[in-house]
Amino acid sequence: MKRSRFGARDRLPRDAAELQRLSIGLSESGGRLEDLFWETRLADLVLGLLKSGAEDDLTTAMDRLFESHPQAHDELISMVESFAEAQTLEIEGHLYDVQLFAAPILAWSRYGIPACPLGSANLNVLKVQLGAHVFSAEARLSLVDYLFSPDQLPRSFCDVWQLTKNLGEQALTGDNLRLDTQGLPETNRFLSDVRYLIGVSVVPHGAAIFRWNEPDGSRENAHAAWIKQGSPSLASLFTGCAYHPLLADAYHSACRQGDLNSRPYALKASVAFLQTTLGLLPEEMRAVIVPCHEQRLEEYRVGLAPRDQDNAAYQGVVWALLGAEDEHTDIVAQIDATLRECGLKDILNLDHIMPMEFCDDCGAPLFPTAEGELVHADMPEQSDAMPQTLH
Repeated sequence: MKRSRFGARDRLPRDAAELQRLSIGLSESGGRLEDLFWETRLADLVLGLLKSGAEDDLTTAMDRLFESHPQAHDELISMVESFAEAQTLEIEGHLYDVQLFAAPILAWSRYGIPACPLGSANLNVLKVQLGAHVFSAEARLSLVDYLFSPDQLPRSFCDVWQLTKNLGEQALTGDNLRLDTQGLPETNRFLSDVRYLIGVSVVPHGAAIFRWNEPDGSRENAHAAWIKQGSPSLASLFTGCAYHPLLADAYHSACRQGDLNSRPYALKASVAFLQTTLGLLPEEMRAVIVPCHEQRLEEYRVGLAPRDQDNAAYQGVVWALLGAEDEHTDIVAQIDATLRECGLKDILNLDHIMPMEFCDDCGAPLFPTAEGELVHADMPEQSDAMPQTLH
């Protein structure tokens, strides 16, 4: 009788195992020539898996390496991101570099933040402004005709690779990409959130991609010009919203910057919302900060209420830990500095650990009060406020 092979279910697929082996080799390399040896082989395998849509092999290898070889994990994810968001196309014997980019826009509104088609007029204006201030003189741009919420961004590395390919081909013909929005998930409604313009920059192989790649350019000047000249171009899309454009950059880097900047922006938006809705001045507010854990520290939650309301939270902000942040990162100092920048003086830091609790009825996160309890964030009944949770 054939015996069962115990443990076989836990065996890695061949390509995932090879990804692990090559990534570990690269992470342990001792010189540039050896780097090139491992990089070439890893790049070939990663590109083949992206083209074939083998997302499971990529994520399985990443998950295993995250626990066992963190440096190899970082090498692998860097390689996968790079190949998903950047390609080289050959057209009529000429090579072109294609870079997928995202332009994050921080926004808050009591009336709802749009996630919608951009329309031809907006697309043309935004392409002109991005081309003039953010991208190089040789760049040809193509945008997706949609303003994305975080819930609607491509879900996988293979999806990102396919989008880069499709947009690159569109850019070379001067067209934008019309998106079939039927399959997009619904947007969660928050008082403060991020929206994304997504597109590609196509340049002759080896040419400068961004404005700051050119001899007389810099990131700071590009961002300042994009805010000054690009902001009016966004006004028709963000009616009834306060908004702040961030600098467009390579897709994955821009998304990370959107996440990082959305946290202090949410705090500032929450303070402004209470001020405009209730006439509550910052010096009349109290902020309560608490660390929330599951198996480890996952996030900080900030409850905001009037100073004389010890058992209430009018507004709540989730400050999630991102990237390499952990319990040794001084997140509380960052939150405190942001609140003081907003004008708050009464800031209470609860140093005892609380669970990540959510409302049983609506699923919203609960926020701390000055009495050290987690409660639902609720505005006074006379207020016609919109959602109280900011992400």
